[in-house]
Amino acid sequence: GDILDDYLRTDGIWLLTRNKQFYRTNNEKECAEKCDAERSFTCRAFLFTRKKLQCLTLAENAKMTVMFNSTDSVLYEKKIYLLQCKRGIGKDYRGMEAKTRRGIPCQKWAEKTPHNPNYTPEKHPNKGLEENYCRNPDEDENGPWCYTTDPTTRYDYCNIPEWECMHCNGEDYRGEVSRTESGLKCQRWDAQEPHMHGFTQKHFPEKDLKMNYCRNPDGDLRPWCFTTSPTKRWEYCNIPHCTTHLPVSAVGSQCLSGKGEEYRGTIAITESGNACQRWNTQYPHRHGWIPDRYPCRGLEENYCRNPDGEKRPWCYTINSSIRWEYCAIPHCDGTEQGTAGMSMDVPMQVPLTEECYRGKGQSYHGTTSITVSGKKCQAWNSMFPHRHEKTPDRFPNADLRDNYCRNPDGDNSPWCFTTDPSVTWEYCNLKRCDDHTQE
Repeated sequence: GDILDDYLRTDGIWLLTRNKQFYRTNNEKECAEKCDAERSFTCRAFLFTRKKLQCLTLAENAKMTVMFNSTDSVLYEKKIYLLQCKRGIGKDYRGMEAKTRRGIPCQKWAEKTPHNPNYTPEKHPNKGLEENYCRNPDEDENGPWCYTTDPTTRYDYCNIPEWECMHCNGEDYRGEVSRTESGLKCQRWDAQEPHMHGFTQKHFPEKDLKMNYCRNPDGDLRPWCFTTSPTKRWEYCNIPHCTTHLPVSAVGSQCLSGKGEEYRGTIAITESGNACQRWNTQYPHRHGWIPDRYPCRGLEENYCRNPDGEKRPWCYTINSSIRWEYCAIPHCDGTEQGTAGMSMDVPMQVPLTEECYRGKGQSYHGTTSITVSGKKCQAWNSMFPHRHEKTPDRFPNADLRDNYCRNPDGDNSPWCFTTDPSVTWEYCNLKRCDDHTQE
């Protein structure tokens, strides 16, 4: 194919860069050949000016330096250096991930401490062994790796998502598919037309909400996007599952670390002594956490788990009058599980008998956060488990605090989104105030 197919083109852009070489070429293709043949540094991009027919090969791309507007210049960036994912085993991965799957910073390939490396830039100049970026110079079937800065661990693998395929439910998908499974074009994440939404790079900086690429920022079944069709708000994308397995970290798997999302122990009883309901059953409580739908959440047997980002592991109970409860899981650091710091979490409020609402409840500012069926409310500034537009930013006068019941849209009475994936919203367990009772 065309040599320029390996580059991403952007018109009217200039990069501020120190490491560069000047050439005189007749066109962009000749400039691309100069970039490919560059030996004084790793050429990640080039600038071409039409009037002067000037070619600048660059060691940096737009991810690494400052951009300026320049009407006469065209920027071409090598796509391989823009990718944050890998193809196959990642032998050509040239991204900038520089820590292991356990979060340990990588050692620079050119350094000899704390580990004396077998693979160095001098011995393997074509393997991309720059800085301390994860690479796969020996074509390891487990993917990119690096020497670590931990003296007790010589090397470890890195968590690099695969190109155009997904692990689990696709939370790690970073490919460039931008059409839905029915063929509709995706709406850009930074656009609010034709569909308004709360999924922005500002609110979800770790979810890679770039361009109009399919993503799964809210832990849904698989990647999706808002569509450019006014009649279809959103739709799933057709992303195949990866053939290789994601490296699994065993850190904290049998004890509580953080919120316990990685807990894979066998405790199956709640903190009040209720036995847990099996995840693959719908009795006595119907729910949406079906193991086949969420293959990487560890929903085995009736073990306590945290598939939805709660404050700690929990389970549905076999007690028909108690839908779910938290579990008592020992901390990995040996401390007792307590209630310290829970005030910072989304509150779980029991409805107060004296609380009530007037009219349609648009003036209600109480702290009830339980629905009519006993479900806990989802926080208004959260997009999990249900994505929505009713955010505090969009309804600044509706007092959308925490997960308290409110009526921002003039419904019949106060309501909320629920934390049950199978039930989007419900009215709240509130009564209308008696006209003769003071509010």
